[in-house]
Amino acid sequence: MQTNPVYVESAVVFAMVLFVHAAVWTPLSWCCVALAIQAFYVQHKWDRLLRSGSAVFQFRPGASSGVLPASMVMPLLGLALRSRCIMAGNVSMERFGLVVTVTGMMLALFVSLIALGVTRPVPTNTCVIAGIAGSAILYCTKHTLTVSEVIEVLEVLLIFVYLSLILLYLLPRCFTPGEALLVIAAISFIINQLIKRSLSSTAPETRAEPLQYYLPVVVIGCLLLGTIFALLFLFLEPGTWAGSLFFHVLVFVLGLGLLMPWLSLLTNTHPIAWIIYFLTADNRRLWLLGYWALLALAAVAVVMQQNQRQRRSSGCGKKEGASTAVRKAFHVVTVMTYVPGLVLDRPLLHLASAGCLGVFLFLEFVRFFRILPLGPHLRRLLTHFLDERDSGPLVLTHIYLLVGVSLPLWLTPGPCVPKGGMPGAGGLLPYAGVLSVGVGDAVASVFGSSVGEIRWPGTKKTMEGTATSVFAQVIAVAIFLLADGSLNLNTSYSWVVGSISIVAMLEAYTSQIDNLLLPLYLHILLLL
Repeated sequence: MQTNPVYVESAVVFAMVLFVHAAVWTPLSWCCVALAIQAFYVQHKWDRLLRSGSAVFQFRPGASSGVLPASMVMPLLGLALRSRCIMAGNVSMERFGLVVTVTGMMLALFVSLIALGVTRPVPTNTCVIAGIAGSAILYCTKHTLTVSEVIEVLEVLLIFVYLSLILLYLLPRCFTPGEALLVIAAISFIINQLIKRSLSSTAPETRAEPLQYYLPVVVIGCLLLGTIFALLFLFLEPGTWAGSLFFHVLVFVLGLGLLMPWLSLLTNTHPIAWIIYFLTADNRRLWLLGYWALLALAAVAVVMQQNQRQRRSSGCGKKEGASTAVRKAFHVVTVMTYVPGLVLDRPLLHLASAGCLGVFLFLEFVRFFRILPLGPHLRRLLTHFLDERDSGPLVLTHIYLLVGVSLPLWLTPGPCVPKGGMPGAGGLLPYAGVLSVGVGDAVASVFGSSVGEIRWPGTKKTMEGTATSVFAQVIAVAIFLLADGSLNLNTSYSWVVGSISIVAMLEAYTSQIDNLLLPLYLHILLLL
């Protein structure tokens, strides 16, 4: 009997849910267990809708719905964050963790209701299970959150509904239901937090470090740019100088007329002046920027070299894409970029990664809308690096790679981190993306495809690739301990190795975008 990889993926996620539940042990952690059970049942309804073509929107083909692993990310992240902030004695961040947990649960329940509403015949047993889980979550929410926090959760849910309708219509086949839940939930939460901070920005006690605002403003700015031009795209002919000129004008209007004043309001500083001061405050930052510029040129050289090879192959009547080794070369470049930044200057890496995300999204819009003069060239260059996951109008794999390695750095709870750094496994939090994606995923892919022979039941992944991935990540942890003096695992070596191993099993069996899931789950486990 052939093993269904979705069942193994679900078992791995259940194991991580139980780990968090055992470490936290609160009424909300019991609700997470109930949510996981109902998500497991609803996931099969989503899979059936995808196979029959009855889903409301067009989702990414060739993958399961991924509802269970995506549904548990925000609730588990909120619980782990709350536990860490309780130990640090930070009450405001503890309440924030509760809001994250309940928001994630409500969004997961909403996605479940969509599947149950369009499934015919109505799945009675699944509806009963979802009703019990939903009742338990609502009961705990009533006795946990304040009225203002409940309103905040409802605001995120409202933003999520509208964004889902817009993005899933404009971007067919770009996401699975689980990936859509993960991405749109994050954007909805960022929008709500940014609006909340903007409305309270006049109060001095609400001001935070200016660095914290650049990433959300970049995300919202790119979302506005893409949405507005996608609507105007209906009236403009693509690939023309008129449309391209309008696009560039729109970029300047949004940047100088909206984003810059917004950043100035949030940070009470001039954004450009602050960035210049920040970059020149330490000579080491200039050296890091120069080093990263050389790595960027190396990455561009790889792309150009692959393009030349493809041209020669096309001239001989052959057509081949980039090999696994070439694809994973970008993972190596990513590791070489992030490790020095994590060791030497994390604030600079935070700002640089946010800026790089903005550049990647901008260039993807240029490619998609065929904006002159770069659009046609980007379309030709990136064609050779597409894989089966790039089945929609947007090419997102390189953006997922950047976001995956950056997420643990962005999500590290600064107010709950002691001055000397987090003790134990928590010290590795910013390295979770580099470990799981930069090292683990790349090594598993290269060794699994080259020397792997024994396959995991039901998948194309090999046991040799997974074992080598775990070994490489453990070696990487040892190197990080030598390079970063703030790391001190104490007696948490076994927890680190166990966390790496279970996330490697998730990589072997998931059909979702592993560049997003793996760093998030490793981050959650290390945060406990």
